[in-house]
Amino acid sequence: MAEDRVLLDVNELTMFFPVMRGIIFEKKVADVRAVDHISFSIRKGETLGLVGESGCGKTTTGRAVLQLYRPTAGSVRFWDEERSDYVELTQMKGEALRRMRRKIQIIFQDPYGSLNPRMSCGAIIGEPLKIHGLARGREYQERVEELLNVVGLHPYFASRYPHEFSGGQRQRIGIARALAASPSFIVCDEPVSALDVSIQAQIINLLEELQERFGLTYLFIAHDLSVVRHISDRVAVMYLGKIMEIAGRLELYENPLHPYTKALLSAVPIPDPAVESKRERIILQGDVPSPLHPPSGCVFHTRCPIAIDVCSEALPEWRNVGGAGEREHWVACHRV
Repeated sequence: MAEDRVLLDVNELTMFFPVMRGIIFEKKVADVRAVDHISFSIRKGETLGLVGESGCGKTTTGRAVLQLYRPTAGSVRFWDEERSDYVELTQMKGEALRRMRRKIQIIFQDPYGSLNPRMSCGAIIGEPLKIHGLARGREYQERVEELLNVVGLHPYFASRYPHEFSGGQRQRIGIARALAASPSFIVCDEPVSALDVSIQAQIINLLEELQERFGLTYLFIAHDLSVVRHISDRVAVMYLGKIMEIAGRLELYENPLHPYTKALLSAVPIPDPAVESKRERIILQGDVPSPLHPPSGCVFHTRCPIAIDVCSEALPEWRNVGGAGEREHWVACHRV
């Protein structure tokens, strides 16, 4: 259950990647607008699901929050329990940022590419302990064995290498590595998208158990809306670098307001032939515009079935059309 305190506050986060041209004298000719002035907050103990189609900027958002990418602009404020105050992550660097990484971790999407094939399972999980000086000798060994037990792996796996594990087991190793430094906030970057459906359920259940046990807060990035509905407290819908809508899980799925959210939800299959046959499927026309040259006004207007003239002329206001607390429902659409 989420607490009242906001753990992470993101305001006007922007991440542009420059496009350079020239062989000897390079110059910037354009920007790829991967993340374009987005704002959201996550309360302590909460899971915020971030959904959208491939290439919309979900992973870039997660990495910019963690400062793996240094944002072009914007603010990322994180509540530091030791200081009893918020710290601005975008202004931290060097040793201060390295110490802060104990509290903010990431679980990567690819369980095959995110583990060093030359390191044993135990060395991978124990690396954060060495980097941050958290354990040595016998204490180090016991901590690695404890982490393996926590994620459902036997301690004797510590001497094995990544190629000896299945995809689901590798993702468990990645989760154990993220937990090693006892963080309070974890970015889950599509942690189940590369796994079989039955294994996905096991990993989702494990993440929920760990959240309950250690009081973790998640930013859960995914494109599978059914997975997000299961694990998230609130859901943010992203399109072409911008957030279109944020609402509580039940509110968003039962009362979607943005036309893009409605189109996404209409694509989720319902395991009931009678209901499925009566449901209206919303087919979006055209292709996703390039983030090099996003449309003016609302970035969704080129594919929106209810767009009017103002949609192509002015940015829609980001506003709360719901109530307060859990009833908050934020949307950016001229037609709502």
